[in-house]
Amino acid sequence: MRSSISNFSEIAPLKKVLMHRPGDEFLNLTPNTLERLLFDDIPYLKIAQQEHDAYANALRAEGVEVVYLVDLVAEALEAGGRTVRKKFLEQFIAEAGVTSPKVAKHCFDFLNAIKDTKDMIRKCIAGIDISELKKLGKVSGFYATRDTGRMIIDPIPNLYFQRDPMATIGHGATLHKMWSATRTRESIFMEYVFQYHPFYDDIKLYFDREEPYCIEGGDIQVLSKEVVAIGISQRTEPDAIADFARNLFKDKKNEFKYVLAIDIPDERSFMHLDTVMTQVDVDKFAVQDAIMDISTIYEITAGRGGEIEIVEIHQSLQKVLEKYLHLSKVELIKCGNGKRIDAEREQWSDGVNLLCVRPGVVMAYDRNFVTNQTLKRHDIKVIELPSSELSRGRGGSHCMSMALVREEA
Repeated sequence: MRSSISNFSEIAPLKKVLMHRPGDEFLNLTPNTLERLLFDDIPYLKIAQQEHDAYANALRAEGVEVVYLVDLVAEALEAGGRTVRKKFLEQFIAEAGVTSPKVAKHCFDFLNAIKDTKDMIRKCIAGIDISELKKLGKVSGFYATRDTGRMIIDPIPNLYFQRDPMATIGHGATLHKMWSATRTRESIFMEYVFQYHPFYDDIKLYFDREEPYCIEGGDIQVLSKEVVAIGISQRTEPDAIADFARNLFKDKKNEFKYVLAIDIPDERSFMHLDTVMTQVDVDKFAVQDAIMDISTIYEITAGRGGEIEIVEIHQSLQKVLEKYLHLSKVELIKCGNGKRIDAEREQWSDGVNLLCVRPGVVMAYDRNFVTNQTLKRHDIKVIELPSSELSRGRGGSHCMSMALVREEA
């Protein structure tokens, strides 16, 4: 049996990773849409792409195969043929909030006329401006009188954070209902990959985007073949974690025994578990100071009749990690070396949002120099990445990547 997905660890040697190179979606960000589209500033696309390419090249230099989302989706749509392409576009336009049948048809004709599948997908991600339809004579009536520069279909600028729309767990995956309406469409792309891509169409899903509760991949960390940690956060609901756990434990092909639900602050700067904690070595975690005081952690295990059992754990995060990872001691390395101003500044630019490519080797933004030096003093090799523009989206190397294959022990 082939294993197109294999992820049982946050630190095992990384072999294959999914990414999205930012594109024209950044050009459709404006000051008036920043808050709605979950950005604090407008990245400079040219430099952001250079930084993203530097990240991808750094991964390749470590022996990691980099796979791009647009390529996978194009391969899936082409494998499915014209019927699947039509289905994808109709679903995408509907989920973009286009309610007028006439305007929806104009958008469909506009996108479907783009013959190259990859270019068509990139245009879906970039969004559609009214002026683009006006040039083709596709808009009449009310829409024809609206200002040029208004978006009929919003861009999806957060898509370069490939950690969030789905997650890989063991040989399976989760496909997510996103917390914000502006990010809802992000998981459509992997939905079609899991349905129609010849290499990924047999993946077991432990959570689907049609579920009523929100969950995002930045909250999910596979700590071992036995343990998955999930943050109860601004963007992941307890009921979603419970549904995920039920489905995970029903799959008798895996060895997962525990889901640890970790309650973290409900704030934007702590939006996901991986913004406050990532594993960097067998017995070392990079953490933000605030998580040290967390007292609410739940152990979820399989119960009878397909149900689950939930027990609150009355131990510190450090003790919990030591117990469930079977380690005598776990070292928690603090963001900003534990100094308040450095920690708060570097937490804002994702100082502990680190992708581990093998035990003791991580990818990190160069701007977080205090945290990086602290990691080095703890014998962690830090591969520093340029980050002046990518960091404006509030996500680091962990957020920008999704492990597809890690080496199994």
